[in-house]
Amino acid sequence: MLPLSINREFAFVINDVARMLRTYADHKAAQFGITRAQWVVLARLDRSEGLKQSELAEILDLQPISLTRLLDKLCDGGLIERRADPIDRRAKRLFLTPAARPLLDKLGDLGEELMATALSGVGRESVQHMVDELGVVKENLRQAIQHRGASDVKGEQRYG
Repeated sequence: MLPLSINREFAFVINDVARMLRTYADHKAAQFGITRAQWVVLARLDRSEGLKQSELAEILDLQPISLTRLLDKLCDGGLIERRADPIDRRAKRLFLTPAARPLLDKLGDLGEELMATALSGVGRESVQHMVDELGVVKENLRQAIQHRGASDVKGEQRYG
């Protein structure tokens, strides 16, 4: 077995942590009769009510059909509503219903509990440092993706 570089080890660990957080969040969300994916949709709408379905799909990196199924369940459960976009009659904007607010409060507490479990034994300063450093990693990746997209477009113009 080849020894891993620290950079590759970082990638493996961050992937494992993310996967385990998702698994644990699935387990915790089930006690409120929802899935982690539904929880994510509610949390995003709590931050940015009035998003178009297409905008939310992009933010969540979901295929529109997958998001539509999640939204249908949340609408059927009385937690969100779709409203016509006043400018684009083909688009729907998403809003939380009053019934979603108490659930979001409980999910917020649950999220704090979940992360307290995950971060048990890690000092507050270390957590802040990780958040800061991962913010840098996130920005580096955002720029690389953006640059790749720009170079893809240039490549298409040059060779297309």
